[in-house]
Amino acid sequence: MSILVNHDTRLICQGITGKSGAFHARQMLEYGTQLVAGVVPGKGGTTFEDTGVPIFDTIEEAKATTGANASVIFVPPPFAADGIIECVAADLDLVVAITEGIPVRDMIDVARFMEGKRTRLIGPNCPGVITPGACKIGIMPGHIHRKGTIGVLSRSGTLTYEAVGQLGEVGLGQSTAVGIGGDPIIGTKFIDVLSLFKDDPETEGVIMIGEIGGTAEEEAAAWLQANWDDRPIVGFIAGATAPPGRRMGHAGAIISGGQGTAESKFAALQAAGVHIVRSPAELGKTMKAALG
Repeated sequence: MSILVNHDTRLICQGITGKSGAFHARQMLEYGTQLVAGVVPGKGGTTFEDTGVPIFDTIEEAKATTGANASVIFVPPPFAADGIIECVAADLDLVVAITEGIPVRDMIDVARFMEGKRTRLIGPNCPGVITPGACKIGIMPGHIHRKGTIGVLSRSGTLTYEAVGQLGEVGLGQSTAVGIGGDPIIGTKFIDVLSLFKDDPETEGVIMIGEIGGTAEEEAAAWLQANWDDRPIVGFIAGATAPPGRRMGHAGAIISGGQGTAESKFAALQAAGVHIVRSPAELGKTMKAALG
């Protein structure tokens, strides 16, 4: 099994004619993702280069014509929030916002609009989500992923790839890998993805990669203590070497009031039974050992 995406996912690419959108749309098609439509206002009625993928003016039109149930957003930052809202209004199952630099004020509007709606948002400012061998939505290099039973969950795109690469080196693959993004306001958080992995019987372990700043990892640790079973979780927190008081990395990596430090996160996760690694180089072999 998997979470979030599979062979049945039918994808729309918003911003498919832009430089990034076009490049990654081709990569997703080559991977085998069912990319069934593009959406670019004003370009409806055309097709995406030589692929035959139809382009529509609106999400509603694309969904009605193709039966799409998910969208990936490569729209520039000033317009990306409207793109997310359009997907939510059309009642898509999943929206993956790759765009970096969406204003926080815009994401507040998105969060308010999404209240009580069923659409799930991954991101923004994330690498996306992949179920190896079935569906890739985002910018991750597909060739490093292999089908398996380890869930990968990360705030960092680069460290997601590192974890995946190391799992491959020790003979393990992934059920699904999810990059949730490092912005202050994101749609899907650690607890949301952990809950999905918990309900997936074919996910036998999880690698969880956090960062300094915020309290999402501590909140996840409390949830794990109350809800998780005995499947191993390996955890790493990026930013442990950041100088005190220095803001580094993602927009979400802000430490304040003594909360959000690497040590507070390590301590909370360890108390929840997570196998802690102090170096990302130890992720794969620690998971291999934890599985027994």
